[in-house]
Amino acid sequence: MIECVDSARASTPEARASGVRPWHGYGLGLRTEHFDAVLNEKPDVDWFEIISENFMVAGGKPRHYLDEIRARYPLAMHGVSLSIGSTDPLDLDYLHELKQLARQVEPIWISDHLCWTGNGGINSHDLLPLPYTEEAIAHVVSRIGEVQDFLGREILIENVSTYVSFANAEMEEAAFLSEIARRSGCRILLDVNNIYVSSRNHGFDADAYVAVLPAEKIWQIHLAGHSDYGDYVIDTHDHPVRDEVWALYARTLERIGQVTTMIERDDHIPALAELVAELDHARRIGESVLQPARAACA
Repeated sequence: MIECVDSARASTPEARASGVRPWHGYGLGLRTEHFDAVLNEKPDVDWFEIISENFMVAGGKPRHYLDEIRARYPLAMHGVSLSIGSTDPLDLDYLHELKQLARQVEPIWISDHLCWTGNGGINSHDLLPLPYTEEAIAHVVSRIGEVQDFLGREILIENVSTYVSFANAEMEEAAFLSEIARRSGCRILLDVNNIYVSSRNHGFDADAYVAVLPAEKIWQIHLAGHSDYGDYVIDTHDHPVRDEVWALYARTLERIGQVTTMIERDDHIPALAELVAELDHARRIGESVLQPARAACA
């Protein structure tokens, strides 16, 4: 059920402090191929999401562009190396660099993935799944608490696409993610494409997954493309968003209301204008879904 929320009020610091879901509109993942185009074309994009690790080295060309773009657009920071589910100790050097970057960027928020990326100090450079158990929940909640205390802010945790299941799982993924968000106080970055990919690979109902989640905890949505091989689906981020994912996105908004949304593209990256056009499609879906609710709230 969609609740009536004032978009302007939801973006204020007071609203954030009270737990009201902020609204920042529609954004894109910032990629090096588009640095000049962003500055020269000034696209109709509300904000950009950066990969945190790409800007942790002080100075240089990437940081120059980051400063220029930051002066024109709000930014969010999205990481791939927090490894919140690992049994290795948290990487304090990494957290110091992340906190320093956040001081300079002043992001609307910081996010990372509900996964582990390495063990024994070795980084797999992949987003590896966790077993859906009470033991794993307690472990992840404790580590999120440490990270949030260190950064001095709540973080957003994203559901990842998965390709294997654990024999000792005690619950479904949606319940696992929901409990971690509730117990840790973190927020959810809901990747709608990842839900679709995993639902195809494991045979679960994508809409039922969304229905389990605490709507008030979902502060951002990711949309992306995938590769469909018939018997399985891989989250490749190298295609436009597919029709079935657009449809799931619309149904998700119908259930949970207006959510800050962005599109990711990490390979076969087209011209910026093509991604902006795709983002406009997300806007149109948002308006078509939410306009009746706004009329009812008037």
